Amino acid sequence: MNILITGASRGIGAAAYALLKKTGSNVVGHSTKGSDALIAGDLMDPGAPRDIWDTALDELDGRIDVLVNNAGIYEAVADNAADDEWHAAWNRTLTVNLQAAADLCRLAVSHFLDRGGGGRIVNIASRAAYRGDSPQHWHYAASKAALVGMTKTIARGYASDGVLCFGVAPGFTVSEMTAEYLQGRGGAQILADIPLGRVATTDEVAEVIRWLATEAPASATGSVIDVNGASYVR
Repeated sequence: MNILITGASRGIGAAAYALLKKTGSNVVGHSTKGSDALIAGDLMDPGAPRDIWDTALDELDGRIDVLVNNAGIYEAVADNAADDEWHAAWNRTLTVNLQAAADLCRLAVSHFLDRGGGGRIVNIASRAAYRGDSPQHWHYAASKAALVGMTKTIARGYASDGVLCFGVAPGFTVSEMTAEYLQGRGGAQILADIPLGRVATTDEVAEVIRWLATEAPASATGSVIDVNGASYVR
């Protein structure tokens, strides 16, 4: 199976990239700056999604079976920030978290349909899509809620063509980016909000991504799987 995953340099993306390769898939990964192993692409650039897609398609001999939209940003902006700062933060978050993912989904759907149908998309959303986020992250929650809506729209619109679309909604996840915070005072507050008593690991989220990308039954299309230790149930 040929898979493209964005945001594969760290955190959930790196764990999913490694697991998908380990379990036998041909995987091409992306990161903003790229590396010897990863395609470079700044998702603030409107042309980046198509460049990333075309490069991955070349590396995978003209066939992509699965797109995993994992790339995203989580940047705060105060609710009383100056208008210019507020608008810039919303523009950056919506561009990276939603528009770039939408562009890649469109390219994937077109590719799947052109070859006669069949293919999978896995969009990485967030618990924030359902329960909201902090007062500094209106834009982040909004971007992830919109990503969920898009996921369900694709699932409904193209299921008859064999195009399946799933979502994953992690809560707080332990990684190299969050380890220090979890060890401080902020970590105690986060853990108190999680009935499981711990945050999810990147490996746990990666396993959900792997299953959706390669094994989940077709009837599950349109579903969004929570990985949050019951800190939000719906």
